[in-house]
Amino acid sequence: MSRWQAERAGLVNFWYYDEEIFHFAQGKLLLRGANGSGKSVTMQSLIPLLLDGNKSPERLDPFGSRARRMEDYLLGEGERSHDERTGYLWLEFRSGDQVRTVGMGLKARRHKPMDFWGFVLHDGRRIGYDLQLYKQGIDSHGDRSKIPLTKRELRDQVGAGGVVVESQRDYMMLVNQWIFGFSSLEEYDELIKLLVHLRSPKLSKDFKPSVIYEIMEASLPALSDEELRPLTEAIENMDQIQTHLGALQRHLRAAEIIGTEYDRYNTLLLHHKAESFLTACDERRRLEKALAGCSDELQEHRERLVELQRQREHLEAEEGALRSKEAQLREGDAFKVEEAYQEQSQLAADLARRLEDKEKAAAEKQRREREAAAAVRACEERLAVACRQVDELLTTLAAQADGVRFHDHEYESADFRQHRDSAYDFASWQRDLARYAQKIKDGL
Repeated sequence: MSRWQAERAGLVNFWYYDEEIFHFAQGKLLLRGANGSGKSVTMQSLIPLLLDGNKSPERLDPFGSRARRMEDYLLGEGERSHDERTGYLWLEFRSGDQVRTVGMGLKARRHKPMDFWGFVLHDGRRIGYDLQLYKQGIDSHGDRSKIPLTKRELRDQVGAGGVVVESQRDYMMLVNQWIFGFSSLEEYDELIKLLVHLRSPKLSKDFKPSVIYEIMEASLPALSDEELRPLTEAIENMDQIQTHLGALQRHLRAAEIIGTEYDRYNTLLLHHKAESFLTACDERRRLEKALAGCSDELQEHRERLVELQRQREHLEAEEGALRSKEAQLREGDAFKVEEAYQEQSQLAADLARRLEDKEKAAAEKQRREREAAAAVRACEERLAVACRQVDELLTTLAAQADGVRFHDHEYESADFRQHRDSAYDFASWQRDLARYAQKIKDGL
């Protein structure tokens, strides 16, 4: 139950009790005993006294008399009378695992006004387990006894886990705040008045429903026309509400039909988008293979170009050496020139042939170098086109992935852009896509 129910009640140093605890069963308590055994005194000391703190004599007697006062229950009479006495009354409530306790302390001195203080424990502590309302001491006869706490000692015991007040109205507000929760103290007071009327003895043997009606009429306030108006208007509008209800039911059935068709439309649209996405993925894989082939071919042409440049530098160096040697020969005397002429003629012929061969080889190398450079430019253009196509495909894939809610595409595409210049492994991307495609198939 979510409502607060009485769990336990206790009396300390009150009437003939040194300490007594009463246990409730689901908020109910049955007191049995012969006439004069104290059933009425016990009940009137708990309900409604502990709910509002009103100690008026007529409230203490179920018959409404003023014969007894609260001081009489504390100070006693005859052999068991006291000149000064402090006592406690408390009532524990439970709601699920939550526990709250309300109670009051009373100090009576003969021929002097009685001192009152009320308290609430709202932190779950329980009297008798976590907190005691008395301390062990020695009485006037030298015997060990339970000495009730003073007001200051109780305030120190309660601490931040509760509240201690000193007026009856403040105590009533405290109980309403922590237990009942009425919006105003006047509404709470109406409940207390109802409990007082219901508490009065019903000793008639002929207890008819009319008597119950009279009790309820006396205890409950009359309803005004303003309070009855909503009920009257509700009754008058029942037919109209029924008509509106029928119309709303028809609208609901129509909306359900539309919803079913709309779900079918969305399912078909999702299927088409998924097919487009899978087709684009296949095209992306094809272009990636082509891009890898172009990259390998471009690398081969670059290596060939470096080799041709190295051969050209070697031929230029050899041509320089021959020109230097020719210049040295031209500076010698005629005898030496004539003598060396025959030798150099043959050598010149050989060199001419070799030079011709070299020039042809150089021309061939220059042609191959131009072809290699053209091939490099073509590969670079094809690479640029392939990169643009890859970027366009990535943009298309991003739009299609967003359409089918494939959110892993954003992470995978970012990783691909970061490593696109090297051999990229699409295994993770393909696994995510296959897993999501399986989810789509399962959904279909």
